[in-house]
Amino acid sequence: MFNTFEELKLFCQEQGIKMIDFKMVDILGRWRHLTIPAERFTEKTLKYGIGFDGSNYGFAAVEKSDMVFIPDIKTSAYDTFAEIPTLSMIGDVFVIGDTLRRFEQDPRAVAVHAEAYMRSTGIADEIRFGPEFEFYVFDRVSYEVKPQISCYSIDAEQAEWNSGRSGHNLGFKVSHKGGYHTAPPMDVNYDLRSKMCMLLEDRGVGIKYHHHEVGGPGQSEIEVEFGGLCEMADKTMIIKYVIKNAAIKENKTATFMPKPLFDEAGSGMHVHMHMFKDGKPVFFDEQGYSQLSETALYFIGGVLKHAPALCGFTNPSTNSYKRLVPGYEAPVSICYATANRSAVIRIPDYARAPEDKRFEIRNPDGTCNPYFAYAAILMAGLDGIKNRIDPEKEGYGPYDINLYHLSPEERKKIKGLPTTLEQALDALEEDHEFLLRGNVFSSKLIEIWIRKKREEASQINKIPNPAEFGYYYDL
Repeated sequence: MFNTFEELKLFCQEQGIKMIDFKMVDILGRWRHLTIPAERFTEKTLKYGIGFDGSNYGFAAVEKSDMVFIPDIKTSAYDTFAEIPTLSMIGDVFVIGDTLRRFEQDPRAVAVHAEAYMRSTGIADEIRFGPEFEFYVFDRVSYEVKPQISCYSIDAEQAEWNSGRSGHNLGFKVSHKGGYHTAPPMDVNYDLRSKMCMLLEDRGVGIKYHHHEVGGPGQSEIEVEFGGLCEMADKTMIIKYVIKNAAIKENKTATFMPKPLFDEAGSGMHVHMHMFKDGKPVFFDEQGYSQLSETALYFIGGVLKHAPALCGFTNPSTNSYKRLVPGYEAPVSICYATANRSAVIRIPDYARAPEDKRFEIRNPDGTCNPYFAYAAILMAGLDGIKNRIDPEKEGYGPYDINLYHLSPEERKKIKGLPTTLEQALDALEEDHEFLLRGNVFSSKLIEIWIRKKREEASQINKIPNPAEFGYYYDL
């Protein structure tokens, strides 16, 4: 939004900005923030930053936890959810030494380094990502985990389980898995999604469209225009912030959990991508399979080869693997195909213009840290190009059939994604050399990530599941 401090200060004066809010991304992909009065924001802030305790962000050991963040004024935007006129911007994390140095574990630094490494290879000078954001909007959610009780409860006005509710009930309910493109009055969140989209447009996030998704109890999707790696990671954080806060203002609650409801459609974050060099598409070849170039196919080969390890970053929650099961349009097979939603890599058949030629990876979900996830996907693709990994020769397809309809014998020939977070972390632990090239990821970061996620999985796995009582209580 601004290129100079003077432009920013003038805007604050003209718009009556009272507070400056700084947002930083912690290691797990949540925004943290700190706010100062607008008159306290000076050129020294941009030069020396603001100190904070990095250990509470999950980054560093407590004895070396003093860090600073320096605001990126180009990310400045008016925060419509703040009661006091507030300008918000994202900060980059630096460590303190003889000079300030970009912190290698800072998610934004990883994204920036990944794009720089891509350019250094000469393969492309730009990669553009286009995620699809699926989420549920509920009217109520509660959960509790104690030694004597473990439960959660969700409600959505439009869910079919409310069809017989007494009292005020107008009868328009969405059937089980029957929500895809359903129209008002069943689509009770239509106006809310439109408000979300207008707020996002105001924040510089281009919207392609929005609609009701398959899940009957309030599942939605917003698809956005393409952007660069770090740019789209920033926008992913903005999108989640806007969606959650817009829902709260309507006395509703939005979640990007991959599988909040048993036996309903899960929420993914399919990521479309294509590369350009000197403004020309790298992935297009009219004579190639599905009009994809050799470079594009090698990129696919790298992503599929490293797919199990990628899951450690793209699907980093125990809940992720309750979505990645057969029968719900969620991919479980490590392969590629055209117009096939059951494959990890899907090539949209409708994207035929050279500048539109692309493919999507379908397993990621909204619990990922987008800076790590997008960077890891890029690094896997670049490894495929570097090592000329032909996905067809490696047995990854193409499979232009519904993979769920294969016989058990045929299905066994196709490798599957991890079925648990622990399996994904095992794969990442064994296969991460491709992430270290160009100092994009550090061994220390990967080590910290795996340790934290193992601790998380271990803690969750210790909690008895209510369903276990039905299966085992009487044995």
